[in-house]
Amino acid sequence: MRYKIIGEMLERFDEVLTPEALDFLVALDDRFAAQRVALLDTRRARRARFATGQFPDFRPETAHIRADPSWRVAEPVPALTDRRVEITGPPERRMTVNALNSGARVWMADFEDATAPTWANVIGGQLNLIDAHERRIDFTDERGKRYAVGEDAATIVVRPRGWHLVEKWIAVDGRPIAASFVDFGLYLFHNARRTPYFYLPKLEDHREARLWNDVFVFAQQYLGLPQGTIRATVLIETITAAFEMEEILYELREHSAGLNAGRWDYIFSIIKNFGQWSDFVLPDRAEVTMTVPFMRAYTELLVSTCHRRGAHAIGGMAAFIPSRSPDVNAAAAEKVLADKRREAGDGFDGSWVAHPGLVRTCRDAFDPVLGERPNQLDRLRDDVEVNATDLLAVDKTPGQVTAEGLRANVGVALRYVDAWLGGTGAVALSNLMEDAATAEIARCQVWQWLHHRTPLAGGGCVTRDLVRSLLAEELAALLTGRDPQERARAVAAADIVERTALAEDLPAFFTTEAYALHLAPSGTSSPSGSPA
Repeated sequence: MRYKIIGEMLERFDEVLTPEALDFLVALDDRFAAQRVALLDTRRARRARFATGQFPDFRPETAHIRADPSWRVAEPVPALTDRRVEITGPPERRMTVNALNSGARVWMADFEDATAPTWANVIGGQLNLIDAHERRIDFTDERGKRYAVGEDAATIVVRPRGWHLVEKWIAVDGRPIAASFVDFGLYLFHNARRTPYFYLPKLEDHREARLWNDVFVFAQQYLGLPQGTIRATVLIETITAAFEMEEILYELREHSAGLNAGRWDYIFSIIKNFGQWSDFVLPDRAEVTMTVPFMRAYTELLVSTCHRRGAHAIGGMAAFIPSRSPDVNAAAAEKVLADKRREAGDGFDGSWVAHPGLVRTCRDAFDPVLGERPNQLDRLRDDVEVNATDLLAVDKTPGQVTAEGLRANVGVALRYVDAWLGGTGAVALSNLMEDAATAEIARCQVWQWLHHRTPLAGGGCVTRDLVRSLLAEELAALLTGRDPQERARAVAAADIVERTALAEDLPAFFTTEAYALHLAPSGTSSPSGSPA
């Protein structure tokens, strides 16, 4: 037996971590672990080139793929033909029932940005998905009302963690296994003949898509599934992937279910890769809307690329969380409706929401455009012409950096990391659903503004002393009324924010070190398969 379960075998975990399922994870690790590590090395080398001013462009060596009009991705499977509304959230029990009953066509069960990767969350989430498929999942709320999954449930699509993360509670030959193998492998092993559908996060180029395709081919052979059974939608949420959308579709074409505009991670990727350059300084996060030039170019190119190849184009997240204020809800619903109408008008085939209360709003935007059609793949958008300059036109983004925006970023980063350390990966803050992607934007913007001593509207500039002062004030507010354990967690969160936002060099992700130090087994603090 080459694997070792370090995590505690909690109630019913043996239904997920069966010997056969674990053998499958070992087989994935044997076949693909070295390729994954090599791709992470490629990421680091690429980022080092960006630091010297070598910016990305469309690859000349893959121009023949982009120029060939003959290839298309596979026809969509019936369950993923109409995707006009998709809801996202962590696979915890209450969310599972609410998402499946929300009226959305698809639920993205998110093991990545919306899940804090505690052992209980990772394996408990897999158990919830098995129970959901078996229709034996339910919960009773504090008022005694019982909830169960109805007949017209959303289709489950799983987002595993990205290539850069590891799962330290499962060891293979004495080393942590890739988290992506765990999330993908356990779900597929137990649900291969139900909905073997996935969202693939944070890919940076077509070679990373090729690795996923190789994993799919191997997994289908191992489990006796027809080739093409697995389908995957790729989130285009890195700037480098934006230059390789066609190549990514090409690598996955037998297994492709389209592309998604992962807007929050995309902004994070821009700052992470080019934040040291003054031309890439962004204003307050609230001002970086989908209509600014570089974001507009990205989404227009995504739709035209997908439809040219017969692939679905799925729009970005509406993160609003309904409040108790009718006025706040009405104003937010109007903004969400306008955003979704823009996406539908641009040719997207569907879009994301974070809360069941927004499903109807999203549907109201897409229904008039789609009518009885399940999608608008026939809208080719031949009018779209996007070049490298358009994708990198960050300097054309209007807006200012304000003291309020700086404080908001410090507060969001602190409160999110605090919740994440406590096991919660999707956090409602100021009527917005914040996840790891938005927390990454917050702390990276702080780093970028500090790096450039960015002027603040109204006077002054961003300095280390100012950021530390704001962090101390936000921490003091967070500590109020907490017990000693919660206070210690908040202090740890503040330390993570300070070290990842005020470091001389910007860490690629806060999650890798924070996981190793606080959520992983003791004695495993050095990250394995270092982040890129």
